[in-house]
Amino acid sequence: MPSSSSIAVRELPLFPLPEVVLFPSRPLPLHIFEFRYRIMMNTILESDRRFGVVMWDPVKGQPASVGSCAEILQYQRLPDDRMKMLTLGQQRFRVLEYVREKPYLVGLVEWIEDRPPERDLRPLAAEVDRLLRDVVHLSAKLMDQKIELPEDVPTLPTELSYWVASNLAGVAAEQQTLLEMQDTAARLEREAEILSSTRSHLAARTALKDALDD
Repeated sequence: MPSSSSIAVRELPLFPLPEVVLFPSRPLPLHIFEFRYRIMMNTILESDRRFGVVMWDPVKGQPASVGSCAEILQYQRLPDDRMKMLTLGQQRFRVLEYVREKPYLVGLVEWIEDRPPERDLRPLAAEVDRLLRDVVHLSAKLMDQKIELPEDVPTLPTELSYWVASNLAGVAAEQQTLLEMQDTAARLEREAEILSSTRSHLAARTALKDALDD
């Protein structure tokens, strides 16, 4: 009788991307031009349209061991066999081993999920949402621009934690850490720390700008 975890194991073509961390339910547009990945995408389009996105770690010189499955929603063939496509993040996985490397990387993966929460996470999610809105408000004030959050920012704790993590700019290593967490509360708490620190930084810059503008 196989264990419950082995049932969730499958082979998945892997697409390593530098500085890109894909989260569940988040969109990822791609431009496919490298020969091996054109082969990969053509193969995937004939099957279930799914592949794994893993961040390429330039320090270790290898892909991260945790990534997200991506599903191809739309694609467009361009001249010379290049492709533009829109993909959507699905469930996360951990790479158990690499099955082959040519013509592209294929891994044996197991699906991973957050553990069931031990407490009501809605107050924590509401705090993260409030910090997020403060950061957007201060950014808009500092840049003298109208910046608004999209209307579809999730309210459910896990989905909100993925949304916030995916919108952190220029901190791929931090995003990778958040992706690998299997505790929604821990992910939200780390995001609250990041947003709170950003808010303090922006508030100080806004106060300085106001003083100089007077």
